[in-house]
Amino acid sequence: MNVAPADRPSTDHPFDHLTPQAVLDALDAVGLRGDGRLLQLNSYENRVFQVMLEDGGAVVAKFYRPARWSDAQIAEEHGFAAELAAAEVPVVAPLRLADGSTLAHALIDDQPFRLAAYPMCSGHGPELEDLDTLRWLGRFIARLHVVGVQQPFLHRRTMDAATFGHAPLARLLALDVIPPAQVGAFESVCRQALAMVDAAMTAVPAQPLRLHGDCHPGNILWRDEGDRGGPQIVDLDDAVTGPAIQDLWMLLSGDAAAMRSQMAAVLQGYRQFRAFDSRELALIEPLRTLRMIHHSAWLAERWDDPAFPIAFPWFGTAGYWGQQTMQLGEQIEAMAAPPLDLAWLD
Repeated sequence: MNVAPADRPSTDHPFDHLTPQAVLDALDAVGLRGDGRLLQLNSYENRVFQVMLEDGGAVVAKFYRPARWSDAQIAEEHGFAAELAAAEVPVVAPLRLADGSTLAHALIDDQPFRLAAYPMCSGHGPELEDLDTLRWLGRFIARLHVVGVQQPFLHRRTMDAATFGHAPLARLLALDVIPPAQVGAFESVCRQALAMVDAAMTAVPAQPLRLHGDCHPGNILWRDEGDRGGPQIVDLDDAVTGPAIQDLWMLLSGDAAAMRSQMAAVLQGYRQFRAFDSRELALIEPLRTLRMIHHSAWLAERWDDPAFPIAFPWFGTAGYWGQQTMQLGEQIEAMAAPPLDLAWLD
């Protein structure tokens, strides 16, 4: 029987055990002694806290969602951040804890957690309407990719149709969260869209490299500090292997003409530090399609987390699935259209 997510009974969730005292005790055990003041920051996938320390400093403590990443996958995330910092690419890298590591383990009410701590940094989102800002972001991401291409990830995911499209669709169907009247249309349009994604990714021989993976404006902190100002990466939680365009397309918005102008500015900056294969522009709409399907599966799989029904009350409704079906149909049209024409930049 189909059960809408909003109708499912609430259950005890691991994050329920992260009381303020539990957070402070876990940090104290790794050499970060809080003075009692902490503030939960906005994060759905993990739990993140601003913690004031007895020595007058402050850290951001990140408790990873249990069972999502392995130690090896997190070690690659932290190692990538350290490589970027060593190459002077602005990144908020994890701090060394009391034992010299960047990843700690805590057992709270018999629930195991992985945790890391980061320095507090201030800033704001980038002004993407400004072409000079987009050129700067292009240079910045190219520098990140220069480091990313130097060695591979061995344990983290790959941005491809199997991992971010076919598998999420299979999980959605298995979870039985789509109303019976709509599941046929949604599944049909997903499979049509994924067939086009498969074809596009086969046709474009993109060089895989280590990426930020979720490089939307919310994960870029812009600092106004004179010579030390500019963009800074604040979250590598979704770092993946994939094509370079994955870290660029989420900077775009608006109609085709606006996106053409924006991408031209981004690539003008990017190519100052690294070559870019314009054939990857044909992957923008396929990658957008994968993000849409993956996002629906992400919401469905996280619905037992009390934060999700509060933040996404519209998920699981008939209106939601109807809208997703319509938007995936629009993606089929977008993938059939010619990609952004920036041949004049080559």
